[in-house]
Amino acid sequence: MEKKKTKVGKGKMKKILVGAVKNSDCKDKNCPIHGSLKIRGRIFEGIVTKKLHKRIAIEFERMTYVRKYERYKKSKTKIHARLPICMEDEVNVGDLIKIQECRPLSKIIHFVVIKNKENKK
Repeated sequence: MEKKKTKVGKGKMKKILVGAVKNSDCKDKNCPIHGSLKIRGRIFEGIVTKKLHKRIAIEFERMTYVRKYERYKKSKTKIHARLPICMEDEVNVGDLIKIQECRPLSKIIHFVVIKNKENKK
């Protein structure tokens, strides 16, 4: 595991644990570990449903409250995230991964993969 410092605001720094990556000669500028992409904000864990070049789609379930019926219901959320080049070999469909918010990289990508939590067996 690697520790990385990021600015929180007004000179304060926050330490973030980033998953260990084998490929250290990464030339990707939008990599939170080897590049200059700053990560901040919300963190989600989900299962990879689709893998594309430099991009993945993850899906996770959450409980939402329905006021009319005074009950909770399950709903699924799908988020697209940037997959750094150094992690492309490690991440596959069905893996549990951790993503964190970053600046908007494209129309639908506002998150980046920071850690591969569990591999598909």
